[in-house]
Amino acid sequence: MSTDSFRDHILDQLANLDGLRSKRMFGGYGLYSGELFFGILYDGRLYFKTQPETLPEYIRYHAAIFAPSEKQVLKNYREVPIDILEDSERLLLWARKAARS
Repeated sequence: MSTDSFRDHILDQLANLDGLRSKRMFGGYGLYSGELFFGILYDGRLYFKTQPETLPEYIRYHAAIFAPSEKQVLKNYREVPIDILEDSERLLLWARKAARS
């Protein structure tokens, strides 16, 4: 799946999220709910912002930290597990949790 088609697929899955939009950044796309930056689409992968209460769920899945280079590491953004990507209801739930901060 190309980067743009992956982006379009994710945006379609998250269409019910208030104020959803994407913006080019980090060589990929940033995801916003209104003005709140909550996700990153990069290299065919989706990363969501974690909070102290959501981090254990990502750790349970061994979700990778967003680190496109050694100098650019965002430890509070973790890769969304494939199980979640394949379940549109759970994906929307995780996105809403990521967009709460």
